[in-house]
Parts: sequence; structure tokens; C-alpha cells
Amino acid sequence: MSTGDHPLLQGELRLAGRLDGRFFDLLAALALTGSLQKAAKAAGYSYKGAWLVLDAATALTHAPLVDKATGGAGGGGTTLTAEGHALLAAWRELQARHTAFLHDQAAWLATQPALDALLKRMSMKTTARNQFFGRIAGVNPGPATTTVRIALDGGQEVTASLTTQAAQELKVQTGKEALALVKSSEVVLVTDFGGYRLSARNQLAGTISRVDRGAVSSLIGLTLPGGTIVTASVTNDAVDGLGLAVGQPATAVFKAYAVMLAVRA
Repeated sequence: MSTGDHPLLQGELRLAGRLDGRFFDLLAALALTGSLQKAAKAAGYSYKGAWLVLDAATALTHAPLVDKATGGAGGGGTTLTAEGHALLAAWRELQARHTAFLHDQAAWLATQPALDALLKRMSMKTTARNQFFGRIAGVNPGPATTTVRIALDGGQEVTASLTTQAAQELKVQTGKEALALVKSSEVVLVTDFGGYRLSARNQLAGTISRVDRGAVSSLIGLTLPGGTIVTASVTNDAVDGLGLAVGQPATAVFKAYAVMLAVRA
């Protein structure tokens, strides 16, 4: 089970906690070429590094894994011993079994739609710090622009504004799962509206739960009712000027056009 080219389930096989796929690539290349220099290059080691890893492996197995012949009519070379061939064969069998195990677990995962959807959301990689998951609660198409409302688990809503052409290509429709992506730099924190109303469509009230101060700016985490966290990037001057601190109520404000909408393909 995978999303695009990225499998949802991955696992690295190691023997004795240290011998990994790269090491066995070295053994396989040695078996094929009979040259440590060529095998090291194929596996991404330096010549010295290859000898070091082979020495470390020999210390683990307590048996020589390679034979090195120098000079002679054949010009020398490095070959696997019987123990080296046996270890390589064992790795290939274990690797096949490991792959089959992951395949079986992926098949089981496909029978768990909620968990499968969660892992697919987690597998998405993006620079946007805010990823709000929910379901499309409403679609308002226009000649050029379409607004889409996404209902979050905590009861809040996020509104996205996108071109009507993009909405049609995404096939947005009520009830469909969606992710609303918002960069932290697009989020403005308001602690006191002072009697004014803002035109920004998205205004999410919560409580400051984290202040991570950096050299120039800080990342502020605002926890909404229900547990959803909105992250805002705020200059340190603004943090000091507003006296932002954990436990303080605030509202995260961002415009609808700052929301990037993602839906399942």
C-alpha cells in the first residue's frame, strides 16, 4: 500500500543491528566482480571504508568473509569465502521474507480505512506548518473563484478561496475529505480586536500553548477547542509588544486565499 511512490509502511532490515542493505550490496558486488575497489564504488564506500566495514563484520561473525589474493598471474583480487556467500544468501532470503511481511501488513492496513487515511495524511510532505484535516462542508462556485468550507474535527471551519478551474480539477464536493494547508507566515495573531471587525474569512479563537523563540522570530502555537493547533510565525518584536505567553487567549486570522486545498486523488 503506497501513496504515489512513497510506501506507507517501511522498515529497515539489519543483521546484528549493524549489517544493513548497503553492506550486503558490497558483498553482492564482491561476488560479482571479485574486486574490492569496484565493489566499494558500487556500494558507495571508499576503498578504506569497505575494508573497515568488512573487518567489523568479521568481528561479528567470528569467521572471515573474504579472501584477498595479491599479485600472481591473475593480478590478485578479493572474493567471498564460503561464510561470506552463506551470509549473503541468508540476507537475500530474510530480505524477501521482510518484504512479504510488509506487503501483508499493507494489505491489512487497506482494510482499516480510518487508519489508512491517517497514515496517508502523515505521508504528505509539505513546508506548510498548518495542515488542517476535515471534510468539505460547503462549496460556493463562482464564474472565476470558488470558496470551499472545510469543517474541522473540533467544530471550527476553515474557508479556502481558489479558482473555479482548480476546484473543478480537484472535483471538490460536499462530504469529501480535505486538507487545508496554511503557511505559518500567513497567520496573524490577534489578542484584542479593539471593537473592529476584520475582513479575513478565517478567524479561529484559541489559547496560546507554545512559544518557541528564535533569533529573529518566534513560532507560536495556538490550541483550538478540540485540540487542533494553529502555528503562527511572529517577529520577536511583536511577541514582546503583545506580551504573548502560554495560556493567553488569542485568535488566529488568515485570509481565504492563503489556504491551499488538498483532496484525495
